[in-house]
This record gives sequence, C-alpha cells and structure tokens, in this order.
Amino acid sequence: MNLALEKIGFILQARVGSTRFHRKVMELINSEPLIFHVINQVRYSKYAKNIVIATTQNKEDDKIEEYLKKKSNQIFRGNEKDCLDRYYQCAKLNDFKTIVRITCDNPLIDPTLIDDAIDIFINNKYDYVTNCKPRTYPQGTEVEIFSFTALENAWKHSKKISEREHVTPYFYNNPEKFKIFNIENDTNLSHFRWTVDRIEDLDFVKIIYEKLKKSPILMKDILKLLFDEPDLIKINEKHVIDEGYLQSITNEKKEI
Repeated sequence: MNLALEKIGFILQARVGSTRFHRKVMELINSEPLIFHVINQVRYSKYAKNIVIATTQNKEDDKIEEYLKKKSNQIFRGNEKDCLDRYYQCAKLNDFKTIVRITCDNPLIDPTLIDDAIDIFINNKYDYVTNCKPRTYPQGTEVEIFSFTALENAWKHSKKISEREHVTPYFYNNPEKFKIFNIENDTNLSHFRWTVDRIEDLDFVKIIYEKLKKSPILMKDILKLLFDEPDLIKINEKHVIDEGYLQSITNEKKEI
C-alpha cells in the first residue's frame, strides 16, 4: 500500500448519549453491541487499515471505551457537542490526509459503497465525496470522504451549531469553496431505512441479521430480502429523514 493510502483514516463517531435512542450503540444484535457490527462491516473495505472510534469525553462513554479496548480497537475521545472539532483533532493526531466518516448508528453500512466512494475521491482529487447530498441510497448507507485540508477549513470557519455538531454541513453549505461530488444510485432507494434512531429501527436491523447470516451484509442482500419479504419494510417505515440535523437547525433558530 502506498503512502497516500496509508494516510486514509476511518473515523467512526459514537456516543451513548443519543437523545432519540439512549445507549443505542451498545444495544445487542446477535450477542454483540451495535457498534461491533458497524466496525465489522467497515473492516471489509479494502481501504480500512486505520479505523478510529471517536467518542466523547463524557463519563457515560467510558462504557464504549471499555468495550472497544477489549476488542483492541483504537479510541479517540473529544468534544461531545462539537463533533467537527472531535474529527479535526482525531485526524490531526493520527496524521490522516483523507478522512472517511461513518456514524455508529449504521450497522448495515455496505463496504462496497465505501470503496466506490473512496475510489472516486482518490481518482478525481475531490475535497468532499458523499452519497447522501441528495439521497438516492437507503438511509443507513451514508458515506462521506473528505480531505484533511477541507476538514481544517471547515474547522476554522464553521460557526453554526449544525455545522459544528454534524461535521460536514459547512462543505455543502459553501459549494463554491470546495470540489464536491455526490454519488447517485441508478434507482432512488432513499425511502428505505436501515439506520438506527428508534427502537423500531433496531428491531428491523435485528431481523436483517437474523435472516441474512453472512458477513459482510451488502445492500443487494437486503434489497433481495425485502423483495422476497416486503412486509419487513413496515417495521420502521414511519420516520423523519435527517432528524438530528433538522433538530440542530431548530436549535440555531431558537438561539437567534
């Protein structure tokens, strides 16, 4: 692996203090916490040599650190509310030149989608590549790739609550400053929901893991299962897209 690929860092953000579903990253799926399955899926990426789980300095997140140390995972602890700073400090400490952002509420993240996004990023010298702005892939398969230079730019200039809390909004809020590419699927699948924000989401994911006894679980595997058993979609079909980001926008308006 050449030096450029050595400097690709996967930063997976996680905390137990989710307001919508407290402790969700430690909820069990097949006898292992949800965060285990996120990491396991990511490890199937051909680029996933450097994986760091970035959690907060809050006492309650000691549980995450204790569990991950037993699994020999690399941990970084930083600011809870300022997730942008957490990413910046983690990337700087580890000398990552390219950052892959994955959130630990996506235990069905598809490693082939990650690799596709990284390939596009590397081969075209983009500042920011994603597959969710706008969405055409299922919720829970979000991938974001960005350079350290772009991250540092955002870290220095982001002022809004939503831009600090959600890491990447500064990129797509200022498209004139960055070379951005959004990956679009041939078919719009954004109505599918595979992320975990509610107990119903966890129930859905548990069933997927129970029925698809393979690793990694790919997007095509889940789509085939849902085609064969369409009633599974009803388990968690009621939801709000990007609920956390929308709540941050609401909080900004209240402060103003």
